[in-house]
Amino acid sequence: RGIALNVVAYNAAISASGRNWEGAWALFDELQRRQLEPTIITYNALISACEKGAQWEKALALFDELQQRGLEPNIITCSALISACEKGGQ
Repeated sequence: RGIALNVVAYNAAISASGRNWEGAWALFDELQRRQLEPTIITYNALISACEKGAQWEKALALFDELQQRGLEPNIITCSALISACEKGGQ
């Protein structure tokens, strides 16, 4: 019997991706294909993965996207985004 993947499981997997921002992004795509709704925690984990992978432009795009979805950025979101921009020299 398999494990039912839910948003919490995807969030944990994205968080565990570390510097593998591409793997984190693939998990995010899969989450959406399964018609699961990403949460602010999902976006925080993905922005953090982008930060670790020096993908500041993708982090900014995610910040815009989460707001368009009606999610409220929090201190973790802002910290990860600032760090991503700093590491990208922006």
